[in-house]
Amino acid sequence: MPNANGRPKHGRRARRRRREDPARNELVSSSLESAQQCLFNQDYGTAFVHYLLVLNLAPVFKDFARDSFRFTLFKWAEELDSVGRIQDLFNCYEQALELFPADEVILNSMGEHLFRMGFRDEAAGHFHKALKLRPDYPEARENFHRVANWLVERWHFLMLNDHGRNCKYQQAIQKAVQSGCNTVLDIGTGTGILGMCAKKAGADEVYACELSKTMYELACEVVAANGMEGSIKILHMKSLEMEVPKDIPHRVSLVVTETVDAGLFGEGIIESLIHAWHHLLLPPQRGENEFREQSATGRVIPAGATVFGMAFECLEIRRHHRLCVSDVGSLSMAAAGELRSPVSCSSEPDDSMEPYTTERLSRLPGGYKPLTEPFTALNIDFNNVEELEGLSSRQVQQIRLPVIQEGELDALAVWFQLHLDEESSLSTGPQEDTCWEQAIYPVHGTRAFALKPHDELVVEVSCRDAYLRLCAVAVVRDGHEIRLDLQHAKTPISNANPEAELCSALACLQTDQTQTKDFCMLECSEMALLNNQDYHQRFCSALAKLISRLKVKCENRQQGSGVPPDFTDPANSTDCSDLLYVLDVSEGFSLLSLIAASQGHVKAYSSVEKNKQQEVLRRLAYSNNIPEQHLEFWLNNSEDEQGMLQRPSREKLWSAIILDCVETCGLIRQKLMEKASLARCLLEEGGRVFPERIVVHGMLVESDVLLLESAVQGQEPTLGFNIAPFINQFTVPVHVFLDFSTLQCRRLSESVELFVLDLMDANANYTNREVKVQATSSGRITAIPFWYHIFLDQEISVSTLSQNSHWKQAAVVLQQPLEVRAGDWVCLAVKLHKSTISISASVDNVPGPMEC
Repeated sequence: MPNANGRPKHGRRARRRRREDPARNELVSSSLESAQQCLFNQDYGTAFVHYLLVLNLAPVFKDFARDSFRFTLFKWAEELDSVGRIQDLFNCYEQALELFPADEVILNSMGEHLFRMGFRDEAAGHFHKALKLRPDYPEARENFHRVANWLVERWHFLMLNDHGRNCKYQQAIQKAVQSGCNTVLDIGTGTGILGMCAKKAGADEVYACELSKTMYELACEVVAANGMEGSIKILHMKSLEMEVPKDIPHRVSLVVTETVDAGLFGEGIIESLIHAWHHLLLPPQRGENEFREQSATGRVIPAGATVFGMAFECLEIRRHHRLCVSDVGSLSMAAAGELRSPVSCSSEPDDSMEPYTTERLSRLPGGYKPLTEPFTALNIDFNNVEELEGLSSRQVQQIRLPVIQEGELDALAVWFQLHLDEESSLSTGPQEDTCWEQAIYPVHGTRAFALKPHDELVVEVSCRDAYLRLCAVAVVRDGHEIRLDLQHAKTPISNANPEAELCSALACLQTDQTQTKDFCMLECSEMALLNNQDYHQRFCSALAKLISRLKVKCENRQQGSGVPPDFTDPANSTDCSDLLYVLDVSEGFSLLSLIAASQGHVKAYSSVEKNKQQEVLRRLAYSNNIPEQHLEFWLNNSEDEQGMLQRPSREKLWSAIILDCVETCGLIRQKLMEKASLARCLLEEGGRVFPERIVVHGMLVESDVLLLESAVQGQEPTLGFNIAPFINQFTVPVHVFLDFSTLQCRRLSESVELFVLDLMDANANYTNREVKVQATSSGRITAIPFWYHIFLDQEISVSTLSQNSHWKQAAVVLQQPLEVRAGDWVCLAVKLHKSTISISASVDNVPGPMEC
């Protein structure tokens, strides 16, 4: 009963007061003074140690010293990062979070370091904690949105929105459980949906495992919210590490999994199932007699798969995987050597190359042309452990495919039919509305191979390292075989007679024995950039205009001093003191520095870092008559990224600084405006930042596809399970890597100018703008796709929306679709915060100017 006595009772301990400790107080006082002095002297490491001592001994100073402590931590972390003391850096952050566990700024900063080091799961956890502490913290919100795309891939939303696929899996699991599979293991559980299906179907025991920390924590939340926390055991580990009875008490009778990618085996399903059959699953059912003797048997859902393939022509694939042009800007590419994308397939495994990439064939810009009928490449039974173990040692299979129409051989495409059980299956084919893309095996070579009707294409299929590998190795024409894997596409296939083509192929084989197999690898986006002739030609024109103007200015200056300049032959300019200086700080492989140097009387600095790529630039410089001393690799002399923008040698200023402004995915590069501000301070009089201005354009659209790829839709629970509120926490407002030309959407307005970023005039910039756009059709506004017109100068621009662009587009997806009628005015509030664009929309039927 409640205490009736009104006087509070005190224990003996509660009455004793803490004594003052003079020595302790003196230590705190002197350490605080030392910390402040070290901070003043920029001795951040010592200051950090003193602050730790003070705040551990006297927590009362936390509020007083918080800002100084943060500043010290961040500066000391920068120093540790610059010298590679990464473990010490994270130790400092952990010590700081012990003192300030609820400090959103420290959490966000540690997350940024973790993300840069590649620890995306851990980074997201810190950003998420920072947001929970302060939901309006813009830095944490933007960081979380950037990392969420990696943590919870967008296909999770498509998959959960695919009602047909979900029902088929649920029905197959229900049939298996009702037939006696009462103990279930869900491998790669994701949101936990398949494990919950098994429990709902009546399974006695359900276990699940998930490697991703983010998805593991999400699955735990989902399972708990659906009242199954005590009946489904979720393990944060790979199934390959699981043991009986350490992790699960005994073998299970059913494994369910969807660890399949576009190439079927890319997520390690073969290795996982072999391990499961040997260590986690009951033995399989062999036959009727064996079944009578062994009543407890194991099985797998899906039961197996059939893999299909097709050869096709596609300009979009071609320009991302091989060099298609002979000249880039003003440069001949003859001396570039062999350039490859990192995707190349052969029957022999190569750890440096990916065997395939993935694309949604139905959304490829420009479409594709099938050159063969679809063919069956492989059948696999997931319930036959001997077949799984023998997959990697299967003999290479050769398949002859009749060519059905003329075209250039650009790639092989692969998709599959996933057999859940004897009755139900799912297809990932290019004509299916599915969450899977197709696997693409590009054909490399510098020249096209034209296939003709009545040819036969010889394709090899292998699984040497449990990856499905398809490789086009030969063409049979008029009874003669022309080897593609020996030719390296150096000899074009034409209408010449077969004997001549065979002789040519033999000649290539003989020369290949003495030829180096060395090549330079470029990212797919870098290859597409090289093939973007319009981009380089416009840059060439803009650079030529600027350099010509500065040459005249320099000439006038020289004439005034009585020293005649020599602009006639760049090779004569061995003295670099009077040259114009151009700095290219583009991300990745860029030829813009060479294009600048080719103008003459220019010393160009490139930010290309990789040795092989630097070698390519040196070869191109030599073959295009650019003096060796007129090209320098800037980052070779720069200790860190902070040193990228600084004065060139001899205290000269830059004539031009080329900034890489837009990421391939369609977003403005982070810290662009800060870099532009610094760049302007380093320009000589009359110098330019390239580009000088970026204009953002957008349009109102209605697109169900963007909604399905951005969040779980609808009010109804998924298969009766409450999943949406948990996974939708990872919804991001901006959809990236978008091909607007093939996006399934209804356009509800004309394009409109949304925002302008001026890289040459800081006073012209703003952070907020409201724009009115009139709806041209009735519908629901679900998204605002946006793209950029990049102005190199007042007259010359390039568009990220152009057909040959190496950039993709992005779109802001509205949280709630906005109903409009034709003629309605929509007010768009556009904001730019640290290079991140956000857009909100509202209907405003008051006619007015373009700006609200």
